[in-house]
Amino acid sequence: MTLRYREVEKAAHVLRVTVQPLGVREPNDFDTAFSAMTANRPDGLFLVTDALTALNRKRVIEFAHVHRIPAMYEYGSLVQEGGLMSYGANQDDNYRVAASYVDRIFKGAAPRLLPVERPSRYYLTINLKTAKELGLTIPPSLLLRADQVIE
Repeated sequence: MTLRYREVEKAAHVLRVTVQPLGVREPNDFDTAFSAMTANRPDGLFLVTDALTALNRKRVIEFAHVHRIPAMYEYGSLVQEGGLMSYGANQDDNYRVAASYVDRIFKGAAPRLLPVERPSRYYLTINLKTAKELGLTIPPSLLLRADQVIE
């Protein structure tokens, strides 16, 4: 179980909503997860992004679209590909931080002594086209807070 998932669980508890974890460890697990969501349709979907889910992101986006499930993603790039919305760090910023770690290690820094850095900013991206296709109206107050609105 990832730290990100545990944080989702904590937030769900505070909000009094139920989380149905559908972890995927290999490509065939997506079919099992999709079957579970078809049998017990969720009110929403949150995709925790890792290498496997990133490689299968189009399947997830398409499933959510076909089944009209509002879906939240960690990265704006998935919203640009048709996802509904995201709230997360910018991947380019993450890559820059990673590059600075590599640079410091190559210059002799001990990895265990390097501080853990959190992203300095999180971005909200909303795809209005997807919202319209799902029959959702995004409140103006949320649109005003968005860093990027895709029309």
